[in-house]
Amino acid sequence: MEIWLGKRNERELVVRFGYHVEWWNRMVRFGGSRWLPKERVWIIPYTMQQVERFIDLFRDVEVGVSQDLQAECYLLSPNSRNKEVMDEDHRKVDLENSHWSSYVESKLIFELKVRGYSMRTIRAYCGHVERFYRYYEQNRKLSSLDLMPSYSHHLLSDELSHSYVNQAISAIKFYLDKVCGMQGESFPYVRPKKEQKLPNVLGQNEVLRLLSVVENRKHRAIFYIIYSSGLRVGEVVRLKVADMDRERKTLHIRQGKGKKDRITILSDAAVEVINQYILMYKPEVWLFPGQDSKGHLTERTVQKVFEQAVKASKIDKAVSVHSLRHSFATHLLEEGIDIRYIQELLGHRSIQTTEIYTHVAVKDVRKIVSPLDRIMKKQDN
Repeated sequence: MEIWLGKRNERELVVRFGYHVEWWNRMVRFGGSRWLPKERVWIIPYTMQQVERFIDLFRDVEVGVSQDLQAECYLLSPNSRNKEVMDEDHRKVDLENSHWSSYVESKLIFELKVRGYSMRTIRAYCGHVERFYRYYEQNRKLSSLDLMPSYSHHLLSDELSHSYVNQAISAIKFYLDKVCGMQGESFPYVRPKKEQKLPNVLGQNEVLRLLSVVENRKHRAIFYIIYSSGLRVGEVVRLKVADMDRERKTLHIRQGKGKKDRITILSDAAVEVINQYILMYKPEVWLFPGQDSKGHLTERTVQKVFEQAVKASKIDKAVSVHSLRHSFATHLLEEGIDIRYIQELLGHRSIQTTEIYTHVAVKDVRKIVSPLDRIMKKQDN
């Protein structure tokens, strides 16, 4: 008999074993654990501290670890219980003598995971650090004072956006601090000035045109929710049936961007479309399940459907599915809704993020008569 350890999600691990009094008692004493009677498994938090405690608690037992967990968590890789290997795994990566490898990647992934970073951020950070290593391989002679400014200039020379370069610097700083243990090193992180780009917004008639061409009830419900509630695409695909209160006309967004929960509005029109969708599809857990009903619909699927809808509705603007969220905020602002309420509905941490929509709201601007129209009118008279 053995214990099996696997991933339940990005924040939790599953522990499964047959009836064994001693192991059961150990799990009862294990801080932060909970028993799921229907699934007959134990759940523990997926953090570095808890993984180490689990390894120590069951050091005398054969533990089977799922392959995906072995691949991303170096503490659970084969032979990880060997003390010499454990000591090696706790050592920091030496930047000067290292290369990008699966081992380095697994160390970075684990440090990100135990700090609660999302999978999207983890993938982005790994890509940034891998790209940094390709540059570093050719420029190892650069001093610590010159390395990061030189790399920032290299990225900007490739005409990458300022936001991309800023995220790259954040990723490399995290890697050097947490994986290489170089917090005290004098790396000047030179960041480019943040670009002031305005969001692309659809007009109200354009929104209606777009919604009218979507015939699939599932896809129509998704777009109705995004526009009526101001959701991000990652939030709408992760909605569960239990997150929707059709009586109060609200949605509970759980662990959105920044790991924050929030409540947002749900329109009467959206509720009607959702009711039609639920009647036909009968979702059980995920409001919008994917092909495998155990998982949710992918963000890329929603993006592709949106691109098709834009083409079918003959909208010429360069818009993405996120433009529906921008349009939600802009249209509320144009209707005179207090910007602080809009901030709460969108889940923005700072009011400054929400204030960007004041630059694209045009209701009051329409009242301004262009000087060209004034002089043309005088000429006609």
